[in-house]
Amino acid sequence: MPRFWANVIGNQLVWLSAVIGAGHGLRWPALLAAAVYVGTQLVWSAQPSVEIRLMLVAIACGLVVDGLAGASGWVTYAAGNDPAWLAPVWILALWAAFAMTLTVSFAVLQRHLVAAALVGLLLAPLAYLSAARGWSSVVFAAPQWHGVLLLGVGWAIALPVLAACARHWQTRAVPLATLAPGDTR
Repeated sequence: MPRFWANVIGNQLVWLSAVIGAGHGLRWPALLAAAVYVGTQLVWSAQPSVEIRLMLVAIACGLVVDGLAGASGWVTYAAGNDPAWLAPVWILALWAAFAMTLTVSFAVLQRHLVAAALVGLLLAPLAYLSAARGWSSVVFAAPQWHGVLLLGVGWAIALPVLAACARHWQTRAVPLATLAPGDTR
């Protein structure tokens, strides 16, 4: 149970660091918080190779979802990149950190892909709206619902893909604790 709470609270601390930092024009708080969080999650993981693969897929999803959102003009990111169609590094740090939740606090989504799609569609846009309203780290062009819907649909696709990858890779991976000394498989 301690790992579960460390996973949940750590991910929320990364999110806060990222959106508050970006709201002040800074990228480094997200990068630092995500690096510490991801590092600790990898140390605690029985299958770090699964976590690393999930992180890479999540970053790719972030490049697509948030890249499209930025390119559409419906979403603008504080502390963004130039060109605007490239997802900001602080957003990608959030995607990397979120990947660490897929085998711990969001592991239930691995067995319920429809629920994963609904979580992506409904809850992910709320995080962006909170970032926009609380810290101005995201700005939605009028009408705001266009950007919210675009992010919701993107997450509704990405989250089930990530959950399916987590399930597939976890069932195929050999936990480190079961390997004999010197066995690297």
